[in-house]
Amino acid sequence: MNPELTTYIGYSASIFIVLSFILKDVRKIRIVNMIGCICFVIYGIFNGMLWPVIIPNGLICFIQVYHLLAGKKEG
Repeated sequence: MNPELTTYIGYSASIFIVLSFILKDVRKIRIVNMIGCICFVIYGIFNGMLWPVIIPNGLICFIQVYHLLAGKKEG
């Protein structure tokens, strides 16, 4: 993949993560954070399988999905 595009994906991930700390609605926080985590996983894969980036962000993404789905069942 184009190294420049990979860099943009990494910066986008950072923006989404920071944006998730600004929001107040928990559902929106989880969605925006999950998008950031997905971007970081993509960044880690295309930047040479950076496992210290891929593993925690992949796990956080699954945790966000779990809580989003569990919240729908409760509400």
